[in-house]
Amino acid sequence: MNIIKVASLLIVTLFIVPIISYFFGTPLGAIEWLALKTVLYVNLGAIIYCFVIGEITDNKSQVDKLWSLIPIVYVWIISAYGNYSPRLILMTILVAIWGIRLTYNFSRTGAFSIKFWEGEEDYRWQILREKPEFKARWKWTLFNLFFISGYQHILILLFSLPTLVVLQFNNTPLGVLDYVATVLMLFFIIFETIADEQHYAFQTKKHTLIKAGKKLTGDYKKGFLDKGLWALSRHPNYWAEQSIWVSFYLFSVAASGQWINWSIAGCLLLLVLFQGSSEFSEEISAGKYPEYLNYQKKVSRFFPWKNIK
Repeated sequence: MNIIKVASLLIVTLFIVPIISYFFGTPLGAIEWLALKTVLYVNLGAIIYCFVIGEITDNKSQVDKLWSLIPIVYVWIISAYGNYSPRLILMTILVAIWGIRLTYNFSRTGAFSIKFWEGEEDYRWQILREKPEFKARWKWTLFNLFFISGYQHILILLFSLPTLVVLQFNNTPLGVLDYVATVLMLFFIIFETIADEQHYAFQTKKHTLIKAGKKLTGDYKKGFLDKGLWALSRHPNYWAEQSIWVSFYLFSVAASGQWINWSIAGCLLLLVLFQGSSEFSEEISAGKYPEYLNYQKKVSRFFPWKNIK
């Protein structure tokens, strides 16, 4: 996999999809532009912060630390511009539940530290750093600026922006679709929690055995988890994460009455990102674990459906 080509494709789609999506839906009004301007300032600050700290420390997981936190900031800011209407409050509560849960899960990997610029770096960044494409330091710096810090932060903002469409139609009362979206989000948050708990328990036990110098047997010898939800999907947590933000988009549909509006760009781009991210992760897993290729043949990448062809 040529990571530069993949990253370039993602960056191009980052501009193309929102531009195309802009022509679907109602143009923003004065209050929406003001709210957007405010969150854009926060977004720019986050990009600069993560890029600078990432360069100084060479720990490129700075965006990872904010991934579950900054959407909460975005939706609360936009909710304030909407005078905390019932739909906006419901959306912000759901995002807060999602964010707190994901932050807790992320913290267990040692990602956070009292020295905020430190913490465990995602192992995939180290593998990428060693690829021939990034042998020149300036290439890795540009990759950090445009993809790790820039692309990811803009994407986080985009999948939070159904709140801006809701702000446009702030007087639309709550309806059936809002409750459907709420139930779906809570279901997928619970689903993702179960998947993460199963994976955490497996990895913790495996590494405990390794540190104790004990012989690995059974599933631990195999090296990867293929039980529980992981027997139905190779990435049940990824599937749930994507589904959460597709469900979040439904609130903008409920408010506007438009099944396709410009804020769909965020969840669509998130789907694209997870395709690339999962492909890279599986490339690593297939190289480490001999039985992983057979697992790929039997189990769906995302959608929970075993024994696919």
